[in-house]
Amino acid sequence: MGINLNPLTWWNGATWGTWFYGLRDKVRVGADSLGNVYYEGGRDTAGNPRRWVIYNGSNDASRVPPEWFGWLHHQIADVPERALPMPRPWQKSAMANMTGTADAYRPSGALEMGGRRAAATGDYEAWTPEG
Repeated sequence: MGINLNPLTWWNGATWGTWFYGLRDKVRVGADSLGNVYYEGGRDTAGNPRRWVIYNGSNDASRVPPEWFGWLHHQIADVPERALPMPRPWQKSAMANMTGTADAYRPSGALEMGGRRAAATGDYEAWTPEG
């Protein structure tokens, strides 16, 4: 059992200040399949509505699905369920960025996968400057 750093650190999730003061007059507009919750309320200096995401877990922007990214950045006016068409059967669901984890993509020539690369074919000629 560890120390609960959530009240003081923003990278572990929303701080207590965000929950109690930051979202006081905001409206919950939806949630995504990863458990992130989206809010809207107030206006920015350009008059656009302000939009927030409260992450389910660590604060990692790659954990926002594309449809909600579009909503957060005012690319669509309404929430994705009402503004976007239904996903096609061939579309994959969004994934978080796996770089730096055991689930990261590693091609067959990567050192972590044994480091075996295809042998050179001899068709490469190195460039050398003239004189």
